[in-house]
Amino acid sequence: MFAYEFITNAFAAAGIVAVVSGVIGYFLVMRGQTFAGHALSHIGFAGATGAGLIGLPPLAGLVGFTLAAGIVMGLLSERISNRDVAIGVVLALSLGFGLLFLHYYTSFATQATALLFGNVLAVDRAMIATLAVLAVITMAGLAAIMRPLIFASLQPELAEAKGVPMRFIATAFLALVALAVSACAQIVGVLMVFTLMVGPAAAAQRLTTRLWSGLALSAGLALGEAWLGIVIAYRTDWPVSFCIAMLSAIGYFVSFGVRQRHVTA
Repeated sequence: MFAYEFITNAFAAAGIVAVVSGVIGYFLVMRGQTFAGHALSHIGFAGATGAGLIGLPPLAGLVGFTLAAGIVMGLLSERISNRDVAIGVVLALSLGFGLLFLHYYTSFATQATALLFGNVLAVDRAMIATLAVLAVITMAGLAAIMRPLIFASLQPELAEAKGVPMRFIATAFLALVALAVSACAQIVGVLMVFTLMVGPAAAAQRLTTRLWSGLALSAGLALGEAWLGIVIAYRTDWPVSFCIAMLSAIGYFVSFGVRQRHVTA
């Protein structure tokens, strides 16, 4: 299978995105902001379709809209905390705008399907380079705010009392989530971002309570699921996104059994 360039491109792109998604997703789950991360992907879909309508690269609109939305959500973090209904309305409205843009630019329909469900087998070297740049920016940004982010995530009241800039940390983190979502959408699509950003992280947090072990396990699970998903898709001719989603779900459910056995023992 590695004799085909599109397969090696898929492995490279999936590897880059999986590691970033696993690491960012770990903090996303730990902070209880998974639904907000899912909303960002839908907002990005509206941005991507809107960009296609005016002749810009879809990825530019995806990154632009998710980044702007992430910053706004971070600035309003205290006001939108636990407002799942409001986030859900914005999520549905974003999909509605995406549909409206497609109505006026029907030739973009094929690319829209790839945005919704992903098409990692169509990734070229230029896209790999773009994903690598997004990954470097995301990981560098995470490294810069890592210590206060951990403090604010685990002990928010104490962190605020110690003078940690909570709103800045929340805004910076959601901006990084937006970049990770934009990259992840290129692999599994905006509708299945949870597959790489939430599934592996949630499983890792059930299997270990140690931060660094959890981060490594989350990234490792995401990487393994992405690569194994490509192999299964190649052997079965099933959609890659489905294979990755299936493995992500299996990994999460298996973590329940392993944790339960450990508690029982």
